[in-house]
Amino acid sequence: MFFSFQQKPELPNAADALPGRSAVMPVPTEHFVNGNPMTGAIPGHCDEFYVGMGCFWGAERCFWQLPQVFVTAVGYIAGHTPNPTYEEVCSGRTGHNEAVRVVYDTSALNFETLLRTFWEHHDPTQGMRQGNDQGTQYRSGIYCTGDDQLRSAQSSLKVYQTALDRAGRGKITTEVLRAETFYFAEDYHQQYLAKNPNGYCGLGGTGVCMTESKP
Repeated sequence: MFFSFQQKPELPNAADALPGRSAVMPVPTEHFVNGNPMTGAIPGHCDEFYVGMGCFWGAERCFWQLPQVFVTAVGYIAGHTPNPTYEEVCSGRTGHNEAVRVVYDTSALNFETLLRTFWEHHDPTQGMRQGNDQGTQYRSGIYCTGDDQLRSAQSSLKVYQTALDRAGRGKITTEVLRAETFYFAEDYHQQYLAKNPNGYCGLGGTGVCMTESKP
């Protein structure tokens, strides 16, 4: 995994971002783990959202392991540069976050379960970093595709902050936004830890459960 050590990571504005390109990143036809299609229209019983949890290799594995998740992919979101490369995103000059696309079966998996997976599997209090991975591309984020998702995500942030407060932890820095354009990452990043079981995974939670917010 590429490590970006910046003294003071700051998001660039659109005028200062790299120009990018019109060429779209080639994407594998099938998911390496479950064989489901990586692109195209999602099934009618499914919905999608996106998360940033630091390095996207380990974050993607968290979600493809859930049996009711139809397909996952890694890529770049919430930035300015069209069709960025991995190296460009890691430069901090595109504004993008490393993100996981999660397409899930709404008839078998509720959004709250996915949000709990998100909160409990990384540390959302670290700002522009996650563990040893430092840079704007490693910020915590939830990127929603509908109003109901947005309300649920905002509500879950408050719930998890209560749990963190009780545990004496810091304030959440997660951005909760409406999803904009998601750009797929390069082929070798997709389902990376299935292709490279001993590969790097910098994912680490706080050890605080959502249920710890309850009286």
